[in-house]
Amino acid sequence: MRSKPIPPRPVPPRLGGRILLALALAVAGAGLSAGAQVRENQTALTEHDVRNRLAERGYTRVNDLDFSGGVWRADARSADGNRVQVALDPTDGRIYPDEQVAQLSRRDIQASLSAAGYTDIHDLDYRDGLWLAKAEDPGGRDVELRLDPDNGRIVGVDKD
Repeated sequence: MRSKPIPPRPVPPRLGGRILLALALAVAGAGLSAGAQVRENQTALTEHDVRNRLAERGYTRVNDLDFSGGVWRADARSADGNRVQVALDPTDGRIYPDEQVAQLSRRDIQASLSAAGYTDIHDLDYRDGLWLAKAEDPGGRDVELRLDPDNGRIVGVDKD
């Protein structure tokens, strides 16, 4: 005797939405932890690397090179001769000039951090080419974050 296949039953709309939400959160969580893992395993740029990266991008007269707040910072002259302050991502060397225009709004940054598990997000400010925020990380620790103004990626973390 052959058994008859059971036809699929439609998923109630309320349950379907919950399933989709659970899947989306699982995928986002996996992506965030994978991203965090890659970030932890990357080698940080040295002072020499940072000076070379700035020179490659046309910056000259690099002064006051310092590592603070989870990012490299320096005063320099841009290719057009203007005095600028820059911040650099310590892993990929992306340069953030202080006069850069942010592509993401304060609400975009807050939503991005919230989706990544940060809570008590406050003191959001766009300064020196980076978004700055204070928050509680997913582990419950108070942190000060520096974020990419174009995509909201965390480029520096300072534990409060």
